[in-house]
Order: sequence, then C-alpha cells, then structure tokens
Amino acid sequence: MLAILRIFLLFLAFVLINLVVFAVCILRPFNRNNVHFAGSAYALMAPIVGLKLKMRIDASHRIDTPYVYIANHQNSFDIITICKAAMPGVVTVGKKSLKWIPIFGQIYWLSGNIMIDRKNTGKARDTLMLAGKKIRERRTSVWVFPEGTRSYGRGMLPFKSGAFRLAQAVNEPVVMVTASELHNKVKWNRWNNGTVLIDISGPISVDQSKSVREWAEYFRTAMEKRKQELDTEVAELDKKR
Repeated sequence: MLAILRIFLLFLAFVLINLVVFAVCILRPFNRNNVHFAGSAYALMAPIVGLKLKMRIDASHRIDTPYVYIANHQNSFDIITICKAAMPGVVTVGKKSLKWIPIFGQIYWLSGNIMIDRKNTGKARDTLMLAGKKIRERRTSVWVFPEGTRSYGRGMLPFKSGAFRLAQAVNEPVVMVTASELHNKVKWNRWNNGTVLIDISGPISVDQSKSVREWAEYFRTAMEKRKQELDTEVAELDKKR
C-alpha cells in the first residue's frame, strides 16, 4: 500500500514540478539560474521516496566563480539527489537525445544546458568548445557526469576525458560533487530510506603537470575515495535513525 501511494505521489509531484519549472523557463529562457532552480525544485521530491538530503560545501568554494563541476552518476534518483547541488550560474552537459523527452526535454533545452552527440566524437568535441565559450563569455560554470552513463551499483566507472580537456582549455578549476551510495537505497515499502550525503569539494586547478587522461584518473580515484568516506558516514547516521 505504501509503495502504491508513494509512486502516485511521486508521479503527481513530478508533473507539478515540471509544469512550474517549464513556466519559469518559458518566462526567462536560457537564464543562467534556470538549472539551479530546476535542481532545487526536483530535490523537493526526496522526502516522498523517504530520503533525507544533506549537502556540504567546502569553505573555499565560491558561487560567483566559474568551475567545471564533475559528479558521480548512479541511477534515476540522481535528479532528486545530487542535482540539488547545481549552483547558481551552472549549465550541464547532457546527451542530445534528452530533447525528445516530452516537457522535460524542453525544460532541459530552455535551461541553457549543452546537448552533446556522444556518437560523433568530432561533434562532441565541438560542443565542449561551445561550453568553453559559455564559460568565458557568460562566466557560467559547466556540470559534467564524467562517467558518461549511470553506474547502477557497478562502482565508479572510468572517467571520460572531456571535462578535464575543457578545464585545461578555459583554465578554470575542477570541483568534485560526490553523492553517497544510491544503488538499492530506495525501498518503496520502507518509510525511511535513510540519508544521502552530497559533498561539494574545494576547487582544484587542472594544470599541464598531467595529461588529460592522467587528470581523469586522478579525479576518478579522488572521487571514489570521497564516496567511500561518505558511505561510511551515512552508515553511521542511518544506524541512529
């Protein structure tokens, strides 16, 4: 019974939130804060699935500074968990096929996000250069899921190099956004599904001391370690619930 009620409420909330976000995007298309607004709105659905979100931001992080954000990509619940960490002035890089999803696809486009054709390497690199142009001209930040796809409990997948190539090209720091484990976290018939910790790290300059691929491996290792730390902390927090 709880599962049926929860699914109904989640569907209803998703429709209503999409309508509100869509209206905002229509009124201010491509506004630099549309992604931030959408991420905060979708995060309102977390209590419906029994999740408590806790977000931490490193003291050295500055909202008014452009960064290349990299985040771990776990499953479909990312939209109501880690996307809460989308800061003002950020746009994301996502696959081009998202535009065909009714309403959500139009929201994604009107939010000023950058759509990339992953099947065409040449076009994908051109799109990343467009992201670099946005960073320079509009002082926006760019959010990338460097794994390229959801991990679904398979551990941290290998990182693609595009985000780090972009960071070197625009000479802006990389910021890790790490969420604790989500795989099998939500049980529809369980009222309280525990805590999700979301950590926004301090910025790290991506200089020429390493190759792009070396930087990709460096950040993958660092994010994997940070996630393990968050998972340990969540296990302690959830014991007390």
